[in-house]
Amino acid sequence: MPRLQRVPEPHVQYAYGVYLLGHKHPLIKALKSRHQPSIHGHRSWDSAYLMMDYLVHNPISSACSVMELGCGWGAVGTFCAKKFEAVVTAVDLDAQVFPYLGVLAEINGVAIETKCSDFTKLKSADLGANKVIVGSDICFWDSLVGPLVKLVERAMKAGTEKIIIADPGRPTFYEFCDQIAKKYPLQLQEWYAVEPDKYTGEVVEIRNK
Repeated sequence: MPRLQRVPEPHVQYAYGVYLLGHKHPLIKALKSRHQPSIHGHRSWDSAYLMMDYLVHNPISSACSVMELGCGWGAVGTFCAKKFEAVVTAVDLDAQVFPYLGVLAEINGVAIETKCSDFTKLKSADLGANKVIVGSDICFWDSLVGPLVKLVERAMKAGTEKIIIADPGRPTFYEFCDQIAKKYPLQLQEWYAVEPDKYTGEVVEIRNK
């Protein structure tokens, strides 16, 4: 049973050691008046909690370099920085999510670098500079499968050790896994999170050869 953690104020959630803000929190309301994310970046998605739980049970090394793809509000990147003291770069195509990420990082006492880019624009050197690449809910359109497969190939060739992606179990995610399995060893598992509520889905871990 998870340890009970009382949150300091309303509209704040606590999950896997990090504080997360709900839509009605005053800070989020203030941000919404000035920043309007347009590519599903309007909240922390459930797959982020799957990723956090997975990393609790399959921890990354302390202080390693991590890139979070399609970071949105940056819940996973914040978790990695807080839990493992990781050096995190958060990437998203929509720069409007970064103010939300900044607030989340600030209230959790961590620093995260940000980069505005899509999958196709991330260079091999940028990818390979990270020991671990993570992403949650980043394969939700058919058009994302091919670019994400090519990103994995570039990252692995550049020296990234492993890539971990969490998803609720969309057909596009399984298509991505099928294509990657032809090129790299991977482990695909059903997974569930228990904080702040129970969420179920899939996590794939792709390892370099």
